[in-house]
Amino acid sequence: MPVHAEGERLLDPALAFWVPALLGDAVMALKAVIFDMDGVLTDSEPLINEAAVAMFRERGVPVAPEDFLPFVGTGENRYIGGVAEKHGVTLDIDEAKRRTYEIYLALVPTRLHAFPGAVAKAREIRAAGVRLAVASSADRVKIEANLRQIGLPPEWWDAVISAEDAVHKKPAPDLFLAAARKLGAEPSECVVIEDAVNGIQAALAARMRCVAVAQTFPAERLTAATLVRGTVAEVSMADLRGEPGGGL
Repeated sequence: MPVHAEGERLLDPALAFWVPALLGDAVMALKAVIFDMDGVLTDSEPLINEAAVAMFRERGVPVAPEDFLPFVGTGENRYIGGVAEKHGVTLDIDEAKRRTYEIYLALVPTRLHAFPGAVAKAREIRAAGVRLAVASSADRVKIEANLRQIGLPPEWWDAVISAEDAVHKKPAPDLFLAAARKLGAEPSECVVIEDAVNGIQAALAARMRCVAVAQTFPAERLTAATLVRGTVAEVSMADLRGEPGGGL
């Protein structure tokens, strides 16, 4: 299996075709839905991008917003560290991350919003008796700020999994597998809702179905997912259960 530059396991290319084919044929017993956070629940990608760009520029490094795109969904260590490598810069990653979060958290109260329909969708799934988790490569400080800002605080969820809960971040499956364990569900009983290629790879590597939402990247970038919808509001319970009329 290919290995990421920092030791993160990547999805075997063969699985990008095999896993959806294996999982896409039968109606599933849905026990749990695992949400990614940034780009699925919260429109936070532009804010963390702005904060990271500002942090680099304070250090005299003229990075571009698009430099961060390959690292979306991999956690702030890689998000910041990958761009530092691209520009040949050595950073104290903990200090760089601390400053990035300082800038980011100052933006949250006035500029962070949930995606339209995201909060209602989470409540709808909860009302259907399905267990819910957030599994994000972000650090817990960011997750807690985001979830409280949109009115779904960490204690509302059945499980919240952060970067601190797994050595290997997305595209490795560890975060999603940790969520399944905490939810008391088998991977085959879980559906992941993701917005990023790295997250889709992680879900498939965990042997979970994945509904991708084209809120961060265009739909054509997300075709490895089991199903692609335009927005999180468009994802139906039929989609999640794989029922006739749904897409899974």
